Amino acid sequence: MRRLDQLLANLGYCSRSEARAWIRGGRVTVGGVAADDFSAKAHPVDVLVDGAALDHPDGLLLLVHKPLGLVCSHEEREGPNVYSLLPERWRRRHPVVTSVGRLDKDTSGLLLLTDQAELVHRLTSPKHKVPKIYRAALECDLDPALIARFASGTLQLEGEKQPCAPAELRIIAPREAELTLTEGKYHQVRRMFAAVGNTVLTLHRRRFGHLELGDLPVGQWRELPLDSFPHS
Repeated sequence: MRRLDQLLANLGYCSRSEARAWIRGGRVTVGGVAADDFSAKAHPVDVLVDGAALDHPDGLLLLVHKPLGLVCSHEEREGPNVYSLLPERWRRRHPVVTSVGRLDKDTSGLLLLTDQAELVHRLTSPKHKVPKIYRAALECDLDPALIARFASGTLQLEGEKQPCAPAELRIIAPREAELTLTEGKYHQVRRMFAAVGNTVLTLHRRRFGHLELGDLPVGQWRELPLDSFPHS
């Protein structure tokens, strides 16, 4: 159970002071009865605002087709961000909606957003080995010997003390490849190819775990069940 004013504020409806005004104005009901005490506690499932059930009171998990040019940061100074794609109410939620890992401004593709901190930790922890598949276009032709080198678990990135975990490289065309990673070092795909003397020209993440974009248009999102990634 949660305090009514705090519940509405945390779900992004309004500020706590505004919530109190809403309750005094009869806009909030609990169990079919108009609420008259903003400090009263209630189960979210019993609360209605203007006759409608609360918006995702148990949490959000979204699959987004991230466009180029957006950052995965809440810092306005870093430029336009992926959260601008979401409804305003979701952008005001607390805990805040954040990305599961990051895609940089020049990378497109599948991005997960959630307000569930435990899920973020679980999906980004290297020990859980959640696979991510990236499609890359390269500046130079790819040497087939890179398949074994990337899979060896010995590739060292500049500035890193530990080598990369084994990764699966699939060469699709002379200058196009898919790379499957189970970790998420900073700019890892670009740095792995840089370590072998090549440059990534375009980068797109097409899969995260068992999830794929399918026909989801660029810049759009779809909701996922919170149990989309059950504990193993």
